Amino acid sequence: MAFSKNSFGVFVLQIMVLALLSLHAEGQGLKVGFYEKSCPQAEKIVSTVMSDVMAVAPSLSGPLLRMHFHDCFIRGCDGSVLLDSPTRQSEKFSPPNLSLRGFNIIDKVKLALEKACPGVVSCADIVALVARDVTVATKGPYWEVETGRRDGKVSLFADPINRVTGLPPPFANITLLKQSFAMRGLNTKDLVVLSGGHTIGMSHCSSFENRLYNFTGKGDTDPSMDQNYIARLKLKCKPRDQTTLAELDPGSFKTFDDSYFRLVTKRRGLLESDAALLNDPETRAYLIQSISHGSTFFKDFGVSMVKMGRIGVLTGSQGEVRKVCTKTN
Repeated sequence: MAFSKNSFGVFVLQIMVLALLSLHAEGQGLKVGFYEKSCPQAEKIVSTVMSDVMAVAPSLSGPLLRMHFHDCFIRGCDGSVLLDSPTRQSEKFSPPNLSLRGFNIIDKVKLALEKACPGVVSCADIVALVARDVTVATKGPYWEVETGRRDGKVSLFADPINRVTGLPPPFANITLLKQSFAMRGLNTKDLVVLSGGHTIGMSHCSSFENRLYNFTGKGDTDPSMDQNYIARLKLKCKPRDQTTLAELDPGSFKTFDDSYFRLVTKRRGLLESDAALLNDPETRAYLIQSISHGSTFFKDFGVSMVKMGRIGVLTGSQGEVRKVCTKTN
């Protein structure tokens, strides 16, 4: 992405201002076992519902994991991505979130929790717990989820697509990715570790179509992508295809493992943001380490997920605990 000197200066200034705000991964007020007294069966209830869901719909694991990321990166981990809007002006209807699935699963978990402990467990915490449980269900790592988040009351269509503070787009280069994570208190290691969640993800062909058909506007392909892989992708994804989904980790997208990193090192990362991990010494070194016998990816993923789960949280008397996740009280 090209910037003029003036626009780059404004870009940096906005980042500096944002860094002074409360979106950093601090998480005061969160703790493991927050509901131990108020709803002692909370995590068990979430786990039971998710076991049933994963048994019949394992393909929802990726979208439900990504939902936590999309929630935390916009306004912090406050459940704002779940809110409906009669005029379609909430985050849920913003372009980057149109591919999210599983909102009905969050509602299902909430319903079960409301029956056991009315008005106690927040929707923001449900999203965090579900992200952990779908990871475990796909043979990924287990980590202790800090809870105690409260639900936000604001959700704006424009936030996820804000040029500076929005969700990092699939065409983001390594510089933009590092800046996006840094402004939220996450470092370069968190960036590459959390990118590993793509091992159970899928993407619409439209998110990487330019890499196959028109990378520089001249009808060419992306030279940084393996040409044999491009040929295979073209069989699945035709020009202007807005509906077809492709696996981010072909052959292993229902299993949480390190094969995503192997693909990226072979220049088979599906998105430009995946391929960008090869363009930084620290992220590239982690990719190589993660496909070696000394990999710490599973442990690191849990650590980075906890850290991400602290971004901009509402606790104490802030926000509310919604009765229904799709609307404020």
